[in-house]
Order: sequence, then structure tokens, then C-alpha cells
Amino acid sequence: MRVGVIGLGRMGANIARRLMRGGHDIVGFDHDAATTAALAAEGATAAQSIDALVATMTPPRVFWVMLPAGQPTENTIQALISLSGSGDIIIDGGNSFYKDDIRRAKLCASNNLHYVDVGTSGGVPGLERGYCMMIGGDESTISHLEPVFETLAPGLGALNRTSGRNGPNNRVESGYIHAGPAGAGHFVKMVHNGIEYGLMQAYAEGFDILKGRASEKLPPEERYPIDVADVAEVWRRGSVISSWLLDICASALIDDPHLEKYSGSVSDSGEGQWTIDAAMEEAVPAHVLSAALFARYRSRRETTYSDKLLSAMRFGFGGHTETPQ
Repeated sequence: MRVGVIGLGRMGANIARRLMRGGHDIVGFDHDAATTAALAAEGATAAQSIDALVATMTPPRVFWVMLPAGQPTENTIQALISLSGSGDIIIDGGNSFYKDDIRRAKLCASNNLHYVDVGTSGGVPGLERGYCMMIGGDESTISHLEPVFETLAPGLGALNRTSGRNGPNNRVESGYIHAGPAGAGHFVKMVHNGIEYGLMQAYAEGFDILKGRASEKLPPEERYPIDVADVAEVWRRGSVISSWLLDICASALIDDPHLEKYSGSVSDSGEGQWTIDAAMEEAVPAHVLSAALFARYRSRRETTYSDKLLSAMRFGFGGHTETPQ
């Protein structure tokens, strides 16, 4: 399938590469001409503008937008709506607010276009590992895009099947889900990221406690020179709290136990706050998720060791670099 990928940053470029590896034909555009040229050198067709990208493709066209949420995505989708023809499909693979998806889907429908929101998880390593995708839109359009999702998804792989799932391998076991109509994909991804905040905060605080056990403020007999890198490593192997995030912690700690190269001024990209907003709308207590979000706000004023480990995890899965604010 021919797919126009707009936004060739850390995620967008690797999505394009994985699609190319799967035999798809990619037309790429990024405002950074060097980034576009680099992907073209790997086999993509380079477009010098959104207009050129649209003109290069034959209807019905598929556009995958992979840009920061907010105005960059909004402006690009508005441009695509004005340039597209009947039957074209616009996919937002970023982290947009789900209520924006509902509005955009209605606008696309009024122009005889299809809109699909794809919450995409997998970070920079997704090129090799594959991407977990949470998808919103109408079933007929998603079925048409099945070859794209099958290529991007990690597949069943070596992961053991969940007890009770004995039928043929389906979408969710391959790593993607049709969550519902427009906005449902990004809603599920929003909650996913809210949970991610909580998990990261738990690891960060736990390792801060371990590191602090050597403090001279404690009685000598209660001081333990715990090697936090070794703890992270042993927990990866058979522990009930093993995870990809713990793998990232282990790598960061063996490289730099004091995490001196990380600022610890931890950013948030919006989904954590949106998750809390949704919890408030539904009257669902979300103590851990809200505390994790507020901890990130606090980190921008007063940095701790746990904040630096949060920064290390964000760099590990998403390549995010942070500077003091």
C-alpha cells in the first residue's frame, strides 16, 4: 500500500521504515529537508511539501500524520482536508486529544474523507519491536488499512498466549485494537500514558529509597551499600515487577548509577493531565495517576534522584531529552 507519512521525527521516520521493510510504498515529508532526504536514501519517495506529497499520490490516498499534538497536527490535518479528494484517508498517529478526533472526524466526513486516530506506543525501538496501536474509526476503513497495521504491529511473537484465548490469532494478540469510533483510539492511548506515568513514578521512587539506604543520616547498622544497577538487573529476571520500563532502568543505572547526565526536570506531553480530566468527568478516583502527574510538575522546581530516573526512562523509550525549566 502507498502511504504518505508526514512528520519524520523519531517516531515518524521509524514507522515509515518499518512499513518500507514490509513492502509498502512510502512518500515522506518533513519540514527538515535533510530528514526527508535521509529517508529517500533508504527507498522512500521524497516530497518537498504537503501539496507535493498529495500530488504524488493516486486516489484513494492514505496519509499518516506523525506530529506533536496540538497546532502542528491541527494545521497539517486542515491542510490535508483542503487538498484531499473523496475517499482519501487521514490517519493521526500522534498523541492528540480524543475530543479533537471527534471534531476532525465529523469535518472529514462532511468532505467525504475518512479519519482514523491511532494511539501508537513503542517509542524509538518500535522499528525493531513493532508498535502497539489503539485505533479509532469506522470498521470498513480500518479493515482497508489492515495491511498497514499488520506490518507495524509486533505480532504474536514469542509471548505466551493468555489462558483462555484458544482461537485463531486476532488483532489484539498481534498488538493492535479497534477500540471504537473516532477518538476511541486516542482515548485508550491517553489512559495508557496515564498508567505509564504511574508505573514510571513507582520505579523512580523505589530506586530512590534503595539509593538512600546508604545515607549517613541513618544508624550505621541500618545502612546498606545497595548497588541499584544490580537490583534492577535481578528484578528483570523472574520478578513480578519485571517490565520494559525496568529494562530501561537497568540500562540507565549500569551506565550511570548517579544519573548525572539527566536533568530530572521531567516533562509531560499532556496525556497524563487528560487522563485525570477524564477520571474527574467519570468520578473515578485516580490517586496514583494524579500523584505521578503532580510529581512531574514538582520536578521542574526541585529535582530528586527519582526525577532523574524518570528522565532516564523517557530517554530510553522515546529519545526524549530534557533541560531544566
